Amino acid sequence: MFGALAHATRREILVQLAVLGGELPSGYLAKRFTHSWPTTTRHLKVLEEAGLVSVHRTGRTSMYRLERERLTSALNGLLQNLAPYDPGQTWTSTGRKHTR
Repeated sequence: MFGALAHATRREILVQLAVLGGELPSGYLAKRFTHSWPTTTRHLKVLEEAGLVSVHRTGRTSMYRLERERLTSALNGLLQNLAPYDPGQTWTSTGRKHTR
């Protein structure tokens, strides 16, 4: 998921979906950028595979929606792991915290 977020264009696509809300067609999203249509569709595919957007197709139209809960959950999980260190805290091999 964080690999998908690493590219500025993909983050901007997520911003567009978040700000404008609901679903947006791929053509609308593609017009927001100066790069080619195939480049936009590749970025959308990366976001879809990461679970950050969902898509439903009707005929030739692809409508994209931000998966806000998945994004929020992943970012909250990361932020919890970046909390200040507790000297009594240990870590298991699975990355789970334990406090003594």
